[in-house]
This record gives sequence, C-alpha cells and structure tokens, in this order.
Amino acid sequence: MKILVIEDEKKLASYLQKGLSSEGFVVDVAHTGIDGLHLATEGLYDLIVLDGMLPDLDGLGVLAALRQNINIPVLMLTARSMVEDRVKGLQAGADDYLTKPFAFSELVARVHALARRTQGLTTTSAEKSHLSLADLELDAVKRQAKRAGQDLRLTAKEFSLLWLLLRRKGEVLSRTELAELVWDMHFDSETNVVDVAVRRLRSKMDEPFDLPLLHTVRGMGYVLEQRVVEPNTENLSS
Repeated sequence: MKILVIEDEKKLASYLQKGLSSEGFVVDVAHTGIDGLHLATEGLYDLIVLDGMLPDLDGLGVLAALRQNINIPVLMLTARSMVEDRVKGLQAGADDYLTKPFAFSELVARVHALARRTQGLTTTSAEKSHLSLADLELDAVKRQAKRAGQDLRLTAKEFSLLWLLLRRKGEVLSRTELAELVWDMHFDSETNVVDVAVRRLRSKMDEPFDLPLLHTVRGMGYVLEQRVVEPNTENLSS
C-alpha cells in the first residue's frame, strides 16, 4: 500500500514516514500543498494523509482540487479541534479526520480502516486504473502488471515507474522528470537510480518478449511506445 503524506512540519512528516514505513507501507512526503497536489496527481497512491494547514495551498484547497478527478481516500490531520472545522473537511471530501496531537497507533488504525472501507474502489479515475499498450496491461487497483498474460512481478518503484511511462506513452520523459515524479528527488547527474530502475524494468518487461516497448532516446530520456518493425526488403526480394 502506497501512502502520500502532505505535511509541512518536517519533524512530524519524517516521523510519519518512518513510522508508516515500519508498518509495511511505501511512503512519499510533500511539505507544501502545491507539491503534494502535484505528486498526488502524477503518482499512484492508495491513500493520502493530508495536513489541514499548509503553506501556499491549504488542505481544503488540495482536497478540492483532488476531488475534481481523483478518488483517493484522504485522512486529514489538523490542529483545529472545533466541530465546524471537522465538518468542513468531511464535507469537502475527506474520508476521515484526526486532530493533533494524536497517537500514532490511532493513525495506523484509521489508515487500515480506510483501506478496508475502500477496498475494491479505484484509486484514480476510471480511465487511469487500467492502462495498456500492445500486449502489456496494468491494473492500478490490483497493482498488477502483465505482458502476454504473464505477471511481471514488479517492485513498488518499478510499478510506479511503469505506470507513469504507460500513462504518458509515446511521450519522452527525461531522467530529471522521472526522478522527481517516481522518487521525489532532484536528479543528480552522478546518481544512476533512474537508469538502474529502467534496466530492471526492461529485463522483466521487454527482454523475455519479442517486441520491445521501452526505448531509450539518446540525450533525452525514455519513452514507452510500440514501434513498427520495418520488413527487411532485401530478404523479401531475394
């Protein structure tokens, strides 16, 4: 289960990331509303933990933008204990509400409860939950990727990388963009994390099959697309 924590208090955000990771979740963090909204829109998450008070765009603003086209369960955190504030959050589309300070065990319990409650629902809009290209299929709800009916057995990061490439198939994505969207990191020319992940993904998704789908565009980045194989005219004429 992949969780996005949008929290501007860096100590609390780090605490939540470490704690939820120790519970077996894959956790990404954003410290502003705009950054969180960007990650939530471009990434693939099962649940969002959203602080109500954020710089540049508050929690209600983030929630309103999300609910326009994304149906991800949202657990809101707030320092405000007034009933009216909780009602506003729930009316805006939050699935649950937790007031600061809170016990970490209660947050984990609420996360599990939301996961059970929303099991079987799409984590993104319907058109984003099932993606395909040639004989490659990706199911965002089941978090499965198959090619020619075979399960590719991808890691969490490989799945997120493939989902992004498949969602934007035919578009060349730079290493910088992939690093920011999949790993939430600024790309360092000395870091080969993107290239290593692409090689591993290619070894599972392309190498066992006849038709390669993941292509390197020299000096630009990577693109997922089905390319027409030109017939060998010399062989045809001989």
